[in-house]
Amino acid sequence: MPDTVSLQVLKVALPSPLRRLFDYLPASHPPPCGWQLGLRVRVPFGRREVVGVIVELADTSELPRSQLRAVSEALDDAPLPDDWLWLCRFAARYYQHSLGDTLQHAMPARLRQGHPMAGRTQTLWLANMQTQPALSRAPKQAELYALLSQHPHGLPTRAVSAHGFTRDQLLALTKKGLATQQEIVLTAPEPPSGNLLATPALPLNREQATALAALHEKLDGYHPCLLEGVTGSGKTEIYLQLIESVAAKGKQSLVLVPEIGLTPQTLARFRSRFRVPVVALHSGLTDPERLDVWEAAASGRALVIIGTRSAIFTPLANPGAIIVDEEHDGSYKQHDGLRYHARDLAVARAHYHGIPLLLGSATPSLESLQQALSGSYRHLRLTQRPSRHQPAKLELIDLRHQRRQGGLLPNAIKAIKSTLSAGKQVLIFINRRGFAPTLACHACGWMAECGQCDSRMTLHRQPPLLACHHCDSRRALPDACPECGSGDLRALGSGTERTEETLQGLFPKVAVHRIDRDSTRKKDSFEQILKEIHRGEPCLLVGTQMLAKGHHLPHVTLVVVVNADGGLYAADFRALEHSAQLLEQVAGRAGRAADPGRVLVQTLHPDDPHLGQLAEHGYGALARNLLEERRLAQLPPFTFMALLRVESPQEEAALTLAQQAGQALREWLKTSGLATNCLGPVPAPMERRQNRYHIHLMLAANKRSQLHTAASWLVQWMEANREARKVRWSIDIDPQTLA
Repeated sequence: MPDTVSLQVLKVALPSPLRRLFDYLPASHPPPCGWQLGLRVRVPFGRREVVGVIVELADTSELPRSQLRAVSEALDDAPLPDDWLWLCRFAARYYQHSLGDTLQHAMPARLRQGHPMAGRTQTLWLANMQTQPALSRAPKQAELYALLSQHPHGLPTRAVSAHGFTRDQLLALTKKGLATQQEIVLTAPEPPSGNLLATPALPLNREQATALAALHEKLDGYHPCLLEGVTGSGKTEIYLQLIESVAAKGKQSLVLVPEIGLTPQTLARFRSRFRVPVVALHSGLTDPERLDVWEAAASGRALVIIGTRSAIFTPLANPGAIIVDEEHDGSYKQHDGLRYHARDLAVARAHYHGIPLLLGSATPSLESLQQALSGSYRHLRLTQRPSRHQPAKLELIDLRHQRRQGGLLPNAIKAIKSTLSAGKQVLIFINRRGFAPTLACHACGWMAECGQCDSRMTLHRQPPLLACHHCDSRRALPDACPECGSGDLRALGSGTERTEETLQGLFPKVAVHRIDRDSTRKKDSFEQILKEIHRGEPCLLVGTQMLAKGHHLPHVTLVVVVNADGGLYAADFRALEHSAQLLEQVAGRAGRAADPGRVLVQTLHPDDPHLGQLAEHGYGALARNLLEERRLAQLPPFTFMALLRVESPQEEAALTLAQQAGQALREWLKTSGLATNCLGPVPAPMERRQNRYHIHLMLAANKRSQLHTAASWLVQWMEANREARKVRWSIDIDPQTLA
């Protein structure tokens, strides 16, 4: 009777957009644990070898056994964590994405490259004592060899550099056979026993204590809670005390924050509170650092893991709680490749593990708010600030028929002067990078437009150029109008650079800090600016939404919003929700300490009812009103959506394929019995971007399951269609923007 193991087929997920698995035969030498799900393997794929993950074991294959190739080698002694593999499977299935691509996205780069899953390693350099050196013509190499000879256990690279030697000299010795390098795994210290706190917890007010008590009621089961607290109401202290309770049981907490800019301050606060290992995962880490953090979480060495969007895929040996700070923030949604939403995966993961889930925000997303209002989530509220000052109300200032300097009205400039005279700081919020939104000819009306997108180019002064913020194309400033030859070219509107320049002219003795994507490109530049701000000296902060997200600025007592109208009237049905959240968040930077705050909002539409409701009654009242509008219009969260995006350099190719897909889907829906609507195709709000035409086809259903059935059918139709191979296309489940 043949050995069943010899007949086994390994189904491997590979880094490919194809939504299928690939069959391989086992290698002749099995790993110590045997062939298991979750093992990484190196396999031949075409003319190259790639790293994949075994996700199924089968006895047979659809292909003849003679056509199957064997796995080259198993890369692990034990499989990757079960909880990680489950989450990847769930994400691939929910977001209609290739499992192989999902697994690749979810693991650190060094694992994708085939490196072993080990903890933090260190490279040691050792002298080869069995070889007689001949280095009379290379005195520096001779000195380096002598140094290594004095350390028989090896010297780390950093120590070699400290003695004045370079990596090139090390490699030269290695090439001559006079030195070798060795990787060693560094042993991490064990978590401390006894008291977990390095500094004592802060006293809680009545609302905070009530919220924390509610969280403690179910620490051993799935318990989703929405913590809706005004800015500065102490949500982070509740996070810390919840984590303390979880860590006391030896369990891990995963904390998601929306921006890399928030990670250092959050990490510093958490590390100063706890004596347990606290690690961070974000895009600023090197590949070895990211693998070290990943392994520390997977092994259980790290009890607190803080990270941005992709940290949701971090494996946990002993999960105890998941916290999503600023849960409404749009940066939790991935907008290309695997288009997942980290908050929604956090919900699924907490349910899978049976652990508490805490979503915190001053301006909850309408999806989370509806879950709380319907009773699916527990709704916890914080309405008080430690300073006892009520959050500053928005004061609407009419922009119409008034002269502006750098986008600022005289009343705003007067308020800025008064605040600086009182020794306080001012935040000027303008959500436009650059000097001005565009450059125009005053003689003929020509405007600088992008040659690749349906958009105008932004004027920059530092350095002087025209840039498109959609495709990143750039060109030099023209000396004259390319249409009529006039030299009367003028900047229209204001961006952060222009407002910064105006303020420097108005207040020459006051420091002006501009904070946007352009001014913070250098590593640690954002942190350095924040350090200067926290000194408390009077200054002016000019920033985009980078400053609006969660930063504690205790010395800011005045916020000026240069133009509140940017997102209020966009075509996207979520635009008003997102704009209101942004306004409320930026307003929350004012008056967070001893002094009350003031918020001036410049607008061309001071009579807008939604803006008036936000100013008078706050985000909570507006959000409930928007929920009712969404319910009547049958929009999310009362319906579920998927968006098929088709793009091509030829407009006709994209439109024709989308029309064919829409027609095929509608015909299938007639016979399927699914209550799912197919809308479109229509051009995207910005139809031409990066010289490609973008067409949308929308699916909508009242039941999530029916939406996924229809989306799955559409994906299979697209994959089987030859014309679809000539264009780019993607499916976006629960799209957060129609761009």
